Amino acid sequence: MARIIAVANQKGGVGKTTTAVNLAASLAAAKRNVLLVDLDPQGNATMASGVDKNHTKPNGCEVLLEEVPIERAIVPTEAHYDLLPGNGDLTAAELKLMDALARESRLKEQLAKVADKYDTILIDCPPSLHLLTLNALTAADGLLIPVQCEYFALEGLSSLLDTVKAVRQRLNPQLEIEGLLRTMYDVRNNLGNEVSAQLTQHFGDKVLRSIIPRNVRLAEAPSHGQPIHLYDRSSRGAIAYIGLAGEIIRRERGAQAALAALSEMHDDHDGARDATIDLHQE
Repeated sequence: MARIIAVANQKGGVGKTTTAVNLAASLAAAKRNVLLVDLDPQGNATMASGVDKNHTKPNGCEVLLEEVPIERAIVPTEAHYDLLPGNGDLTAAELKLMDALARESRLKEQLAKVADKYDTILIDCPPSLHLLTLNALTAADGLLIPVQCEYFALEGLSSLLDTVKAVRQRLNPQLEIEGLLRTMYDVRNNLGNEVSAQLTQHFGDKVLRSIIPRNVRLAEAPSHGQPIHLYDRSSRGAIAYIGLAGEIIRRERGAQAALAALSEMHDDHDGARDATIDLHQE
């Protein structure tokens, strides 16, 4: 069963789509079965994946409105991950869903139909906290938050974290913070270093060790419709996203190992309790 990770930050220009696309490609390069869902009406993740957003029918809009099966809308990409394309039609879908029952759970219901085919499902969210983002947070197991190390970085986080808290209480109790990812990072910038230190102070180990540098090749890749490791795999940006994929995989394995250990402890406790009951009965 796939682990579903929403990539979100209500602040625009923080590398959200860049992260979603390049993490999908890097995980696919690590032999993971990956689905990238473009839930942003701008359709940038679709274009950066080498798919023309203007000629993708059906797409995420028809899937959310339950007009076509999700399997029909998913397309393969050159980087070996699958894509559920998105474009401006998603705005119409959001409006039509306003009066629908269980409107926040539409994406969750659709992804459940294909979750057993993938190891990881990534959702590129729009830079807002409206219905599309709520659908992503309701469907997700984890939330990956790209954060640009600049003056207003912490300001935008508070609203997003308030939304996460509300979603946990009302829609998705299992939602957890996958991590905060520092993006567009320049070690020569004193302000960036200060903001990075503040993030670590406030959020501790929720701040991922991987750091995405400010990199020209990384900025150029989307205009060529390619993830960075296809456009320039030796660039600092490509190396950083490969490192991020490795960190995500290691964290996932660590969580699975901890869960298995907890289950084993629970079984041992049940066995000891049963043995005690048997002794008392004798």
